[in-house]
Amino acid sequence: MRATTTLPVLALAAGAVADCNGQAAYCDRAYSKVTFAGSHNSAFVGIGPSDNQLSSVSAQLDQGIRFLTTQTHDKDGVIENCHTSCDLLDAGTLQDYLGTVKTWVDGHPNDVVTLLITNGDAIDINKFGDAFKAVGLDSYAFIPSGQLALDDWPTLGDMISSGNRLVVFMDYNSDTSKVPYILDEFAYWFETPFDPLEDQLTVCNVDRPAGASSDGRLILANHNRNVEFIGIDLPDLADAGTTNSVDSIMAQANTCKSETGRVPNVVLLDYVSIGEVQDAQNQLNGV
Repeated sequence: MRATTTLPVLALAAGAVADCNGQAAYCDRAYSKVTFAGSHNSAFVGIGPSDNQLSSVSAQLDQGIRFLTTQTHDKDGVIENCHTSCDLLDAGTLQDYLGTVKTWVDGHPNDVVTLLITNGDAIDINKFGDAFKAVGLDSYAFIPSGQLALDDWPTLGDMISSGNRLVVFMDYNSDTSKVPYILDEFAYWFETPFDPLEDQLTVCNVDRPAGASSDGRLILANHNRNVEFIGIDLPDLADAGTTNSVDSIMAQANTCKSETGRVPNVVLLDYVSIGEVQDAQNQLNGV
């Protein structure tokens, strides 16, 4: 009886120590001390002007991406992954998207994944909670005991061992009194200017939340280069290889290091399947 209960525990502990998000070094590193390459608008896959990725969400995760963003809107009472408007681009329901993430997380027990969801339509937060529950993804969700300072975050190893290895943020209209695991993005993060053009790719100033200090906040560096076309900013697929190169990503990271004393916690990218994304992530983490 003792042997059958002890061995699985030892195996879990050994696995957590050996491999956290693909690197043993991350196991003892706090979540707030890890840099993640992030997929901007991960659900919008294709080559159209409103698409931001070329590979599926599952393929992005397989590649090594552990920070996913998606943009949601209300469509006839259903939460959909839509880009600006569901008339412009509708990539399906949030629930289906979360189901894809759940399937991947189920199969990768030594990985911590983060979701950042936008809620510009101020959809009732309970509806988001219902979508997470419907696919069972809420069972993995990390719930902090209170507002966490930078030094208060658990290590990736601790999150994996606890089973609470999904971190969820929402840009606006979250309410942790109703859904405690969907955290207020701007209580924890600051973002550099979003949808940056070429001349903004190296900046690290606080764009959101407006007027906030960078002190004590996780850093999300928007590095998804856009190009202006007849007065509209569009994702720049043609230059994605350059944008997603180590040199380009490190240039912005070094600006952050110079101005804040820290490299970004997330470098958010379009077309993550192009360029040197994993090499840049490794270099930023010193692995």
